[in-house]
Amino acid sequence: MMSEKIKIFPFSQAVYYFITAVWPVVHIESFMNVTGQKTDIWLVKTVSVLLLPYCLLLVYLTFSNKRNFIIVLAMMICCIGLLVIDVYYYFSREIRWVYLIDGALQLVFFVCWIYYIVRAKEK
Repeated sequence: MMSEKIKIFPFSQAVYYFITAVWPVVHIESFMNVTGQKTDIWLVKTVSVLLLPYCLLLVYLTFSNKRNFIIVLAMMICCIGLLVIDVYYYFSREIRWVYLIDGALQLVFFVCWIYYIVRAKEK
């Protein structure tokens, strides 16, 4: 059985992903005030909707006693993908610095998944 400390981590990431996914759908104006103007609002909302299944996977990992490394791998790929996008497009001067905060959080999430795997193998 996974320790409660390890279970808090996927739930924290689920909350973060849920907030960042729902925010632009619910109130695009405030989202763009923080992240910068967007030319393709439909694309922002599409990415938001695509993050929602990851929230469900994270909630599943939080409340399930089963270890599912396919989900863990999917989450790690998601973290790295979002990190690379944040860093690349920031240094390409396409997006604001606030995305570097997201990139840093994605890196933290990725490291936490490595810890999750190591701890799971110890059990």
